[in-house]
Amino acid sequence: MVPVASAVRAPRSRALHCSLRSVLMAATLATSVSVMGLAAPAYAKGPESLADLADQVTDAVVNISASTTVDARPNTRSGPQLPQGTPFEDLFEEFFNKRGQRGGGGDRSEADRPKPQQRKSNSLGSGFIIDASGIVVTNNHVIGDANDIQVILHNGTKLKAEIIGKDAKIDLAVLRVKPEPNKPLKAVPFGDSEKMRPGDWVIAIGNPFGLGGSVSAGIVSARGRNIESGPYDNYIQTDAAINKGNSGGPLFNMNGEVIGINTAILSPTGGSVGIGFAVPSNNAAQVIDQLREFGEVRRGWLGVRIQNVDETTAEALDMKDGVKGALVAGVDEKGPAKAAGLEIGDVIVKFNGTAVKSSSDLPRIVASTPVGKTVDVLVIRKGAETTKSVTLGRLEDTEKPTLASVKQPEAESAVRQVLGLNLSGITDEARKRFSLKDSLKGVLVTRVDPNSTAADKQIKPGEVIVEVGQEAVSAPADVTKRIDQLKKDGRKSVLLLVASASGDVRFVALGID
Repeated sequence: MVPVASAVRAPRSRALHCSLRSVLMAATLATSVSVMGLAAPAYAKGPESLADLADQVTDAVVNISASTTVDARPNTRSGPQLPQGTPFEDLFEEFFNKRGQRGGGGDRSEADRPKPQQRKSNSLGSGFIIDASGIVVTNNHVIGDANDIQVILHNGTKLKAEIIGKDAKIDLAVLRVKPEPNKPLKAVPFGDSEKMRPGDWVIAIGNPFGLGGSVSAGIVSARGRNIESGPYDNYIQTDAAINKGNSGGPLFNMNGEVIGINTAILSPTGGSVGIGFAVPSNNAAQVIDQLREFGEVRRGWLGVRIQNVDETTAEALDMKDGVKGALVAGVDEKGPAKAAGLEIGDVIVKFNGTAVKSSSDLPRIVASTPVGKTVDVLVIRKGAETTKSVTLGRLEDTEKPTLASVKQPEAESAVRQVLGLNLSGITDEARKRFSLKDSLKGVLVTRVDPNSTAADKQIKPGEVIVEVGQEAVSAPADVTKRIDQLKKDGRKSVLLLVASASGDVRFVALGID
């Protein structure tokens, strides 16, 4: 295979010709601009040096050394060693134990038994001081479950750290160290990450591969990145070199303010390829404040299950402004949304004055809203906007939302074909065959045409259509009747509320042309 560098390299004579031609064109353009009396465009240059900025903030950046000590499994036999978890491990262990007893080893006294061995696991990362009293911020994954954490200052001083609080969902941890007498710590402030734009200069300082105090520079490549690492993804992307060990370190703007906390990289090689991600300071600051105050994060809770809105779904819902918002696919019976009157099929387009552009926006916006606060939620319901007032609860990690149930009359057993689906009523026999939840009502899908759009949308036999066009259905005739009505109304797609055998629901939009 020809290396890329060789493939794109031009012959020297041609390159020289192109270079001369470019110079002549540039000179001609400059002359033309001068003749017309216009100034030549001035292009922004990068900073000549970042040394002063690095000097200003480096003392606030620290290395994090986290050690975890665990009991290792002692080796009690001299036979072949098998990896832990091997299917035949117990068999071999029993065999060699018996063999040892036959050989005269017998039962060992308690004093002769091997003592549990301990194994130490170490990790290195970065962090930064936000309060001169000794408050340090880093990533949660840097410290993990460590039982010994050291913060190493830029001058080499090692300080033992204790954990104030940590949050796995946004991958942050707050530590406390005790400064040495008469040796004050240097702290750095947070900046406004919302003011950062793609193209703005940034620098990253950290401990890549254990090489502390390393400075790299780049720009903000993008904002609002969702890398599917958690429910609240909203990363700043940067091309500043970030490698293993940079995790938890600061991303600075040109004023020496922290506008991001370096957290992850996208790399097929394991090293920097110019795609790094940082938690925005505006997202992190609120979490850090709560960790400092409560030792935990207290997030707002709405009590809905949501999904994306695509073009077909938007048309089916008669959303005149196009694709936006978060479609409510389930409502917790005991949640704030239920009490406020939100319903399955509502599309949340604005929450507490903040636009909800996509479903990924809503969890982050809700979580950052104080528990107990009453907010306005703007929804689109059957093509019209309506506002609901919701008082948020508190999100509990262990909670499992209960989806709203829909009550319908008993169904008929006739089979009909529509939209590439064979449909029938739910009989006792069908309920047993497909293991349908007892409370599940609607129209049963018995077959799916493999060449249909329904198959492309992953509708499967054994699922139940609960609603068609936001109206409950209980028999196959209800489905065809509702679709015929939507066609008469000029609609080109229909929105189905589809439930699994266990009762979990989702919306599926299908064309009805």
